[in-house]
Amino acid sequence: MKTTDTQRENGERSEPHAAGRRARIWALLVLAIVLVFGVRILVPGFMGVPGPSASMSGYGALLVLLAALVCEYVDSSLGMGYGTTLTPLLLLAGFEPLQIVPCVLVSECLTGLSAAFMHQHDGNVDLLRDPRARSAAKMISLMSVGGALLAVTCAVNVPRSLLKALIAGIVLAAGAVTLATAGRRLRYRRSHMIALGAVAAFNKGLSGGGYGPLVTAGQVVSGLPAKTAVAVTSLAEALTCAVGIAGYLALGQRIDWTLAVPLTLGAMLSVPMATLTVQRLPERILRVAVGATTCLLGAFAALKMFA
Repeated sequence: MKTTDTQRENGERSEPHAAGRRARIWALLVLAIVLVFGVRILVPGFMGVPGPSASMSGYGALLVLLAALVCEYVDSSLGMGYGTTLTPLLLLAGFEPLQIVPCVLVSECLTGLSAAFMHQHDGNVDLLRDPRARSAAKMISLMSVGGALLAVTCAVNVPRSLLKALIAGIVLAAGAVTLATAGRRLRYRRSHMIALGAVAAFNKGLSGGGYGPLVTAGQVVSGLPAKTAVAVTSLAEALTCAVGIAGYLALGQRIDWTLAVPLTLGAMLSVPMATLTVQRLPERILRVAVGATTCLLGAFAALKMFA
């Protein structure tokens, strides 16, 4: 008994130590990358570091990296918010929609895979032993493939006002239901996963955003724990983005790597701290955060229609 108590105490002590070590390493890595970008701005060509490109200044690349880091931290913590918030910011910065969306898909594909791995590593989900998590991931991913392919086909010339209104309404409804049921234990419903995957993937392939709010909140409403829903969303979104990238390339759309690289780098930097945040948050607080963020993003999407 004493041995068990000692082991438990040692485990409780080691967890904060490991978290602190991860935070320190993460901070040093972010600082090092920011310094590299600073060198790129101030001393072009120093030690082989390329200078600003014709399409984006060094300051612009650094700002894109930091914006991607912040947006992806929220996304990997709550299962939503990267494309939904980052795409409008990049539009305001002067980038074209068909320049932005493929780059967002590239960054989220790589980030989603790494986030899913880290969620598994940190114990937020067990995709190997939890049949509900595996089933949700499979169904959402399969339906997402069809939705993403259809979206890419329609991406160039399609009236989007009705779709935007529908997505905004669904997101708001999902957020409201998630908040209303934050204190309840919900029964898991597999049937909801099919519609969620198809609708969310269509919106993702068309606009670069709107996937996470639907899928994460929808899973919570369907009875999955919030931590599991966030992790499953990361994995399913990565597969959806991969299909979207393939579709854009097949249609002859080029990827602007001067935008894709800082987006991907910034997003990848957020993952270790985001999954640690999910690990530490209590389930009920995470569900409230998911619901509130979903409502905010739904309202933001609705306001964009009238902007």
